[in-house]
Formats: sequence, structure tokens, C-alpha cells
Amino acid sequence: MTVGKAGGALVLGHREKASPESGAAKGAGSVARVSRQHSRLLLTGVLLGLLGVGASLAQPWAIGELIEAAGRGTPMTGSVVTLVGLFCAGALFSALQAYTIGRAGENIVLDVRRILVGRLLRADLTAFERQSQGDVLTRTVTDTSLVRIALSQSLAQLIVSGATVVGGVVLMFLIDLWLMVITLICLGTASVVSVVLARKLRRAARGNRDDTGAFASDVQRVLAALPTVKASRAEAREAARIGELAERTRRSGVRVSAYNALLMPSMNVGTQGALAVVVGVGMSWVARGEMDMASLTTFIMYLFQLVSPLVMFFMGVGQFVQGRAAVQRVDELARLPQEEAGPPGRTSSAPALRLPPHEPAVEFHDVRFAYRRGTDAERTQVLNGASFSVPARGLTAVVGRSGAGKTTLFQLIERFHAADGGRVRLGGQDIETLPLETVRTLVGYVQQDSAAMRGTIRENLTYASPHADDAAIREAVELAGLTPVIARLPRGLDTELGDQGSGLSGGQRQRLCIARTLLQRPAVMLLDEATSHLDSDSERDFRAVLRGVSRRCAVIAIAHRISTVIDADGIVVLEEGRVRATGMHRELMEHDELYRRLAGSQLYADPRSAEHTPRLRPVTREEYR
Repeated sequence: MTVGKAGGALVLGHREKASPESGAAKGAGSVARVSRQHSRLLLTGVLLGLLGVGASLAQPWAIGELIEAAGRGTPMTGSVVTLVGLFCAGALFSALQAYTIGRAGENIVLDVRRILVGRLLRADLTAFERQSQGDVLTRTVTDTSLVRIALSQSLAQLIVSGATVVGGVVLMFLIDLWLMVITLICLGTASVVSVVLARKLRRAARGNRDDTGAFASDVQRVLAALPTVKASRAEAREAARIGELAERTRRSGVRVSAYNALLMPSMNVGTQGALAVVVGVGMSWVARGEMDMASLTTFIMYLFQLVSPLVMFFMGVGQFVQGRAAVQRVDELARLPQEEAGPPGRTSSAPALRLPPHEPAVEFHDVRFAYRRGTDAERTQVLNGASFSVPARGLTAVVGRSGAGKTTLFQLIERFHAADGGRVRLGGQDIETLPLETVRTLVGYVQQDSAAMRGTIRENLTYASPHADDAAIREAVELAGLTPVIARLPRGLDTELGDQGSGLSGGQRQRLCIARTLLQRPAVMLLDEATSHLDSDSERDFRAVLRGVSRRCAVIAIAHRISTVIDADGIVVLEEGRVRATGMHRELMEHDELYRRLAGSQLYADPRSAEHTPRLRPVTREEYR
């Protein structure tokens, strides 16, 4: 698809559409790919650790040389200097290894979080809505932290501790074969027990991460609806429900702690048993002259050196299996199907794009759509062959009972979802062939729940148009009737808002969202119950705003309050996912029973009084369709 401008109109060509499946494939193994990108720093850390291992393994040998020098009565200065040098080298390499591995781990977490957030923001909305939001937050924040432990600290610890153990074992074999056989029997038994515990730990860790995600999800659910919880006197019930989830998380966490706690003692028992046997047998051999004291001392020093690396190795195993569970959860989230990818880090700055003036702004041709819940077999049919068109200028209203499919129409126009059948056209072109960024530049959307965000009013206003100048901002604020509200605020446009726009009333937040969309200068403006929080005077002012806006673009408004759109150029009546009727208010009052009931219950008993209601320029039925 290519986009160009000719005579102020948008020129549309064809482009291959990106598939959600390809996005999912790209998401698979995201953590592993990031780790490979930092492999050089990780390998440097491991190499430094191995140099430290070499210095540590040489220390018992240097101590043995010191003992022999003392026994022979020769000068010990060289042996002491060598031993001190090995101590300092071991400490230096250990510190450098810890810093390098820690830095690599933080870099990995940063990149994983960037990728994951980017994929969540680009996720296909249908797939994303099936996820528990609390669990998404847990995976994005907590599980990514555990990724650092799995891919940097514990992995490096496994390699370095493993090298220490292997090197120590080889040197101990060279000192005395039979003492080493005794040592291996004790340590081997403890190692088998530790491997079994590590497998159980992995399963318990995955269960604990899932339980933590469920707990976070329920907390988020309740806090998001806290006023409703209080008004329903449901605090005790919700506290009990969340308490049960917290208890389940505690139980699974205790299992993880239990398996973790057993790992070290199992190795300690093996090493302590080996030490007791080696000291007893070795001293008897020294007493009989079958072994010299320097060799026994060196062997015992190596055995002491094995204790900490063995414990650290199996601690690393425990951390790695816990981190691996977190890696799996992060990768699962990164595999969410993706929308069409746009240029990274770029927000469209082309507000001047316009649809061809001779084409309808929006057309629906026999459109069918069903929501999928859980498995694909669970479908809720919403649209059943809806067909209508919207002219390039003027106000079009969409009315109908709750559940008729009104909001779904908007979501298809914004390409939050793809139609199951039929065609949705924008400016005469199939919307599925247009770049997603172009669609959302041309179409402005004011949601029913008036989504405002934490930040200043200015930041909220310019969210879709970050490069808008002050003159454009003032115009949008004035058109939305927000000027008096901002004038009363001590910091004006720089006033800080809380979460979900707290600090403004519901009606003020709604006007803020309308102004944000106006600033975008869309070719099509979608208003989903945009006046639901406005009082009568504000609604009357907003109708005047609609008159002005609809002269320069297509405005499509969903309204339960018929008074808001009584003077619309055209009205679409939806019933059970189909277009029941189209026309203007007077026509529909005369000819459509459903519309007459919807309007009559709100406006007046005598439908003829509508004749005195002012209307915009009439549009013929043929032009409208």
C-alpha cells in the first residue's frame, strides 16, 4: 500500500497486509534472542569468573608448598608472596565477574521489557482482551526481573561453580585416588537428592508464578472498580476472595521455599560427611606413614573449597529453574498476535490527509462479525450483514438498543478487529488494504468511557498530535467548549491530572477527549456516547460544535440520547446486528416503529413536535446511501 497526496486528497494504492501469525512467530523466543545479543558481555563475565576459579584452585597448592618449605626449613617469602598474590587475584576477578554479569543482566532485562511493552502495545486487540490484565502486569514487571537471575546471575554461577568443582575434583584425584573415591560416594549421593529436588522446585516455581499472576489480576480488577465495590458493600466479600488467592499464592510460595531450603542442606550433609571420612581416613594414613601431612592438608583444603561451589551450584540450579519458569511466561506473552507493524517510535504527523471528496467516507457492505471468547468455538455473533454508507461531510447518527452492535461498528472502522465477512471501506478503499497508521490518522475516536491519562492537560490534548502548535490547541479547546474550564485552573494547560484523568469531572474529561480528537483533524470522527456525561446546557453547546465539525469532516455518533443527534443529516437504526432503517429524524419517526419508541420515550409524546427542531442541510436518501 502506498500513500500520496494529490490535490489535497488521499491517494491510495495496495499493500500486502501483515498477518497476526507472523507477528506471533516473531515473538517466539524473544528472551533467548535478547540474551544472544548480550552474549559477549556474558562471556566476558564468565571468563573473568574462570580466571578467578584458577586463582582459587591454585591457593591450596600454594599452601601445601608453604607447609613443605616450613618443614624443610627453607625461606618461605616466595611462597607467602605467591599465596597473597593468588588471594588478591581471586578477589579482583570475582569482583569484576560480579559487576560484568550484573551489568549484562540489567541490559537483558531492559531489552526484554522494551520488546515486551512494544509487542503489548502492538498486540491484536482481540487476543489482548483475552489476557488477564493483572497477570500481564506481573509478567511485564516481576517475571522480567526473574529473567535477569535466570540468564545472567544463575547461569554464570552454574558455569563458574561447575568449573571450580570439576577443577577441584581433578586435582584431588591427582593427590590421592582412594580418598577421592570416598569423597565422590558421599557427594554423589547428595547430588542425586539435589537433582530430584531441583525438578520439583521447577514445577513449584511455575505454579507460584501463575498463582501470583492470578492474585495480581484480582487485585487490579477490584481496585479498578473500587467505587462500585464500596457502593455494593462488597469490601468483605472481595477481601475474602482476594485473601483466598493470596493464601494460594502463599502455599505455592512455601513449597518453593521448602524445596529451596532442602537443596543446600542436602549438599551440606554430603560435604560434611565426606570431610569427616576424609579427615579420619587421611589421619590414619599419615600416622602409618602412607601419606604425608602436606598432601593431606592440600586435599582437605580442596575439599573445603568444594563445599561453597557445590552449594552455590545447586542454589544456581534452583534460581535457574525459577527464572526459566519466568522466561516461559514472558515468552508466552511476547507471542501474542500482532497488528500490522508501523515505523518504530513514530507517531503520524499528517493531519492534513483527506479522503477523496467524491467517495463516501465510510461504507459497510454485508459486514458480519462475532466476538470470540476463550476458544474459537465460543462465538457471540454481533453483526449479521450490516450495510450502510456515510457521506464525506455531515453528521450521521447510529442508534439502537443495547447490544445491537453500535460500538462494534466503530471498532471495525478503527480496525481494532477484522470483519469475519463483507467489506468495510474508507474513502472507497477496502480498509484491510490500508496501512494501519493511515487508518488511525484519518479516523478519530472518542470512546464512551472518556479515556484520559495521568499527566498534564496539554499532554492529554496532544497525545495523538504531539507536534500541534498553540494556535491549533486553542482552536480545539474552544471547539470542545473546554476554554472556561482551563481558564479556572491555576496552571491552565499544565495542570496535572491523576490516573484516568482524575482532577476533572466526567463531563470535563469527555470534552478533553473530544478536543484531543479535534486536534487530530481527522477525516472521520467517531463519537461513542460522547455526550453521556454532559448536562443539558453543555449538550446544547456540543450540538453546535458538531454542526461546525461536521462541515469539514464526516462525524459518526452513537447516541442513546436522541436529543443529541435529532438534527443529524442521517440516522442509522441498528437491530440485532442488522441495519433496520436509515433516514432523518422526521422520516424515521413516521415510518420506523423501533426508532419511534426510542425517540418518543426520551423526547415527547407527540412526534409531530419534532418538526420545529432545527436540522442541518438535508441529505437525500439516495445520497445518504
